[in-house]
Amino acid sequence: MRRADRLFEIVQLLRRAPGPMTADAIAAELETSRRSVYRDIAALVAQRVPIRGEAGIGYVLERGFDMPPLMLTSDEVEAVVLGAQWVLVHADEGLARAAADVLAKVAAVIPERLRAAIDEPAVITPPSWSERADAGVDVARLRAWSLQGRKLRIGYADAAGAPSERTVWPFLVGYMDGKRVLIAWCELRGDFRMFRTDRLASVSFLDERYPERRAVLRRRWLAMMAARREAAG
Repeated sequence: MRRADRLFEIVQLLRRAPGPMTADAIAAELETSRRSVYRDIAALVAQRVPIRGEAGIGYVLERGFDMPPLMLTSDEVEAVVLGAQWVLVHADEGLARAAADVLAKVAAVIPERLRAAIDEPAVITPPSWSERADAGVDVARLRAWSLQGRKLRIGYADAAGAPSERTVWPFLVGYMDGKRVLIAWCELRGDFRMFRTDRLASVSFLDERYPERRAVLRRRWLAMMAARREAAG
């Protein structure tokens, strides 16, 4: 969990709590350390969030405090709408549901004068004209394994239809009109590869974590792609 998200969650926990919450209780809820909670509480107090604490008793959020309202410009609302439209059309079911939820949440908090940007938007994403050929692939789980840094064992057919079995280190899932790609380090080839999800014959989700950090793999892949574009002129 990012620190900004954790700070928000601490405020929410204290708001819901019927009484004082100890640092240990907060740490257990957020699956973090007591030391992190102490630092986060200090950061919130420094930002003038009215949290009171007493040793051995816990922390209390003073009544009447609320987070600042979500303030968006018309252009920002349209950017959210356009992005959500694209996800609804091109992403997997889990992300599509999340996009619909985001639109509903934004619609619930923006001023009435901006509601037309959601109810009758002036921007649109064209529908996808391609049939999805990867319906049997759990793309949401591919995303989860990429985030967790776990290996996959895949059966894959290349453009010529030649089959192969590979163990890969997934770190990105790419979404494009008509296709999705799994971007991973391939142990068989000893290099980065992009695998179209509609060509995955089988996927085994392994518990084993790969030895490299996702952020490092991502940086190396982006650098490789940039070098290829530069070489191509």
